[in-house]
Amino acid sequence: MTLRLHTIIASTRPGRVGPVVANWFHEIAQAHPGFDAHLVDLATFGLPVYDEPKHPVMRDYAHEHTRRWSASVAAADAYVFVTPEYNFGPTPALLNALNYVYSEWTYKPCAFVSYGGVSGGLRAVQVTKQIVTALKMMPIVEAVTVPMVGQLIKDGKFAANDLHRQSAANLLGELGKWAGALKPLRG
Repeated sequence: MTLRLHTIIASTRPGRVGPVVANWFHEIAQAHPGFDAHLVDLATFGLPVYDEPKHPVMRDYAHEHTRRWSASVAAADAYVFVTPEYNFGPTPALLNALNYVYSEWTYKPCAFVSYGGVSGGLRAVQVTKQIVTALKMMPIVEAVTVPMVGQLIKDGKFAANDLHRQSAANLLGELGKWAGALKPLRG
């Protein structure tokens, strides 16, 4: 069974390095035999601060941007959030995107590729894990953490080391197990 994986770029600000890190991870995900890997950029959805009049659990969306986001989220069996850390927490764009829909996330696993300064985005991941569990998602332990990311960007590419590559392989292996195990719950 091939599972659909969405690698979601969680930063939308100009000058971001998220796409560089996400492109590196996405290439690895595409080579994984258990996943049909897709790269999703939150910036392309243009989600305003949450503006739906009805609670997302109803799935009765008034706006086209929400319907497009809903379809994208619903299509995936698993997610990898590629995220920096903003003030010890997740990006406002990621929080907003998580809150836009509800049932579309339910009973699906997620993992994190985080980056930043000395902490590598770990604090943002810990906060985000609390939020995704409220959406009935399963955040897995395996992750890729990239401290001092600016030092690893060379000519517009992420210069991953062996630890990054091994962490990505471990993440994808575990994420595949969870995605397969949780799929029957969504039946």
